[in-house]
Amino acid sequence: MAGAELQVPQLDRIIGELQQTAGRISGEQTERLADRILRSRHIFVAGAGRSGLMMRAFAMRLMQMGFQAYVVGETVTPGMTRDDMLLIGSGSGETKSLVSMAAKAKSLGAALAAVTITPDSTIGQLSEDVVTLPGAPKDRTGEAYATVQPMGSLYEQTLLLFLDALVLRLMEKQGLDSQAMYGRHANLE
Repeated sequence: MAGAELQVPQLDRIIGELQQTAGRISGEQTERLADRILRSRHIFVAGAGRSGLMMRAFAMRLMQMGFQAYVVGETVTPGMTRDDMLLIGSGSGETKSLVSMAAKAKSLGAALAAVTITPDSTIGQLSEDVVTLPGAPKDRTGEAYATVQPMGSLYEQTLLLFLDALVLRLMEKQGLDSQAMYGRHANLE
């Protein structure tokens, strides 16, 4: 079957789910988060598991835009002050290590923001800014959003796409283009 296109039917279903979730994200919440990032001296990001990987990707883009961005737990991450912010990506908003981190950031007087499925979670309630993403929690308890994907995949994918869209909004607000960011791209690869 040379030249025949192999169809991946599940991919169409995943893309359909992502289109539905994208349409349910608040522009107002997104704009408040963008403004909070722009006002912060340092931006610290955190997440656990796959959500943590998405947050790490976001930190890289922030750095490429010229922000002082750090991933919590890395050896080169400095101490946090009241002029800084912590952005947590957590579907449940209840991951114990992240709840502890959120409480510590608050005790230091830093701003706290969350991107989560559950804005009424512990992390959501501690946060000044919350962006609610549709999705299903990994344990599927109280599942309000149907998905064919396992565990928290839909949230994690939506998180990555949302953060990439946030990057575009931050670029727009700062008058940056991709070429300007390329100068800060890693060059020891």
